[in-house]
Amino acid sequence: MKLTKEQTGKLISYIIDATGFKPFQVEHTVELLEEGATVPFIARYRKEHTGELDEVQIRTIEEQFSYFSELEERRITVIKSIDEQGKLTPELRERIEAARQKTELEDLYLPYKPKRRTKATIAREKGLEPLADIIAAQEITTGTPEEVALPFVNPEKDVPDVVAALDGAGHILAERLSDNADDRSMVRRLTKEQGIMTARVATDFKDQVTKFEMYYDYQEPLKAVPSHRMLAMRRGEKEEVLYLSITAPVEQILAGLKSRLILQDSIFQPLLERVAEDAYKRLIAPSIEVELRLESKERADEAAILVFTRNLRELLLAPPAGGKRVLGIDPGFRTGSKLAAVDENGRFLEHVTVYPHIGEARVPQARQDLLRLVESHGIEMIAVGNGTAGREMEIFAKESVAGIGRQVPVVSISEAGASIYSASDIAREEFPDLDLTVRGAISIARRLQDPLGELVKVDPKSIGVGQYQHDVNQNMLKKSLDGVVESCVNYVGVDLNTASWALLAYVSGIGPSLAKAITGYRDQNGSFVTRKALLKVPRFGAKAFEQAAGFLRIPEGKHPLDNSAVHPERYSLVESIAADLGVSLPGLISDPALVGRIDLKRYVTESVGLPTLTDIIEELKKPGRDPRSQFQTASFRDDIREIGDLKEGMILQGIVTNVTAFGAFVDIGVHQDGLVHISHLANRYVKDPSNAVKAGQVVKVKVLSADPQRKRIGLSIKEAEQGAQY
Repeated sequence: MKLTKEQTGKLISYIIDATGFKPFQVEHTVELLEEGATVPFIARYRKEHTGELDEVQIRTIEEQFSYFSELEERRITVIKSIDEQGKLTPELRERIEAARQKTELEDLYLPYKPKRRTKATIAREKGLEPLADIIAAQEITTGTPEEVALPFVNPEKDVPDVVAALDGAGHILAERLSDNADDRSMVRRLTKEQGIMTARVATDFKDQVTKFEMYYDYQEPLKAVPSHRMLAMRRGEKEEVLYLSITAPVEQILAGLKSRLILQDSIFQPLLERVAEDAYKRLIAPSIEVELRLESKERADEAAILVFTRNLRELLLAPPAGGKRVLGIDPGFRTGSKLAAVDENGRFLEHVTVYPHIGEARVPQARQDLLRLVESHGIEMIAVGNGTAGREMEIFAKESVAGIGRQVPVVSISEAGASIYSASDIAREEFPDLDLTVRGAISIARRLQDPLGELVKVDPKSIGVGQYQHDVNQNMLKKSLDGVVESCVNYVGVDLNTASWALLAYVSGIGPSLAKAITGYRDQNGSFVTRKALLKVPRFGAKAFEQAAGFLRIPEGKHPLDNSAVHPERYSLVESIAADLGVSLPGLISDPALVGRIDLKRYVTESVGLPTLTDIIEELKKPGRDPRSQFQTASFRDDIREIGDLKEGMILQGIVTNVTAFGAFVDIGVHQDGLVHISHLANRYVKDPSNAVKAGQVVKVKVLSADPQRKRIGLSIKEAEQGAQY
């Protein structure tokens, strides 16, 4: 729906109220988004427009604008529907116009929403609405309800007696009460604030041990249930192990409904009390429970997705080993280990399969093949996948290169998602003639060189750093994860002449279609020598150039600033600064001390403020720098290969693989990650585990427990920091 200027203004005011941002920040951000600008572009190159809002704040505005746009579209539909029924009063229109929540709007629409045949509908067809009106008025204080109902008895309309007449009128009144927006709001509020989430084990599983055992007889205030417990219980319900329900404060709710329904003393008071009970138990309670369970699920989804996005960001921004020649190994026992050599730019060189783990007779040949690849291709590092046979292959590789007279580090690399990549269309395009496992070995090698450049080829859901990622709203998850990948790619920047189309697709303003057009043009015409040459790519117009250019790098480009984050729209400004200093542009870039002498205030204009100038100066000091931290890796103990090798009290190095709401999982090289509970993350109180550790971080841990049978390992970072010995 195309919003009018007035409607857009109204939505902007809603966003200002909801977020607390300044009016100009919201107005300018919405304007830029409506023009097609991406979040990374706005955050980096339009700081003066937004008052230096960061990506998270801009995405918040984007999400709020989408929500309120949907609300506005629904509001128009609701008003039209009620108006067509001839029931739109000025008061009702005012309340509908004032609604800022979808639930509030739907509550107001409920009495006028087309319904299937209900007990109340049938009662109206029998002519019992006038009786319901008499009862609702509560003006009769003498006689009996039966006497009042007698004139409405009509066997021809299936109202054989006064009992049937009063029941039918009660159904009409119960539906009216159920449809009342204020009454539903009261029930929702009390249930939300005081409701208890209850889990019970299904009869068939009562005497069985399952992973949901802690929830067999479980209660917790609805508003206090954390994300991981809500999702765990819902998974138990989906697998039919658990029954879930919400226990509401029924007495308080019924008292509230009765006080709203019963306005004064009348002969209908006992009947109206029964109507209130019927309305709640039959109509309101079931729908409110469904609604609140859905709302709780949505909150749990949001929390779980936040955990996933944080972990994914840390993994994508893991320090790269850089342009080194790497031997990637996809390890295996019976089927052998696939070895693939790649050059410093990730180009595939050669592969071989070795079998060092199926008998001593095969070991010499395996070692000979590995060393031949290392020497013939000048291999500088070895990357070993951490899956099946990973630890065995890591130790074999270390032993094999120990005597060659130079350092060749052997690094364990997460295989998460590698098999997905190997069978993907992208992998088939890159290596149509290679086996899946060889593609996997190449991917493992490239992950060591540049985690970001390789992981963007894999569906983020397959990388394995989430918490109940298969149970959350998949559309919301995909949108959030795609946003993280986009953010990371643009934060680091992309080499225009070496990036795959999969990586280019995440650059601001490009997308898959233009990314393939860029790589196709590059294949036909050779490397780009300037950013402006992008405009020669078919369908790559001025708008795409504006959005993308600042995030693309050309290390050996003709223009010195083409290998920096300075946007081409500011090249003339930087050239003027260099001229004022009496030096050439290359001279300015190569002299950080000279850059430090620039008087920024001198160059402030209406379109360029201090935020942009500050970014430019920082970039001139270190043009083309990689913002990621230095590469480091954990050293696993060679004598610790399986859970059975672990002993309580051991101090080991490990790599954080996943951070959840209840702690962190750490790979210590035994094929099974150990759990550091939130209470063991640090020597201080930690409410949010992500404040203590990050995915990909190298940590020292103490073994608290190891259960080979259940494949559970308990670890402590807190106690490891206290200096226990092996």
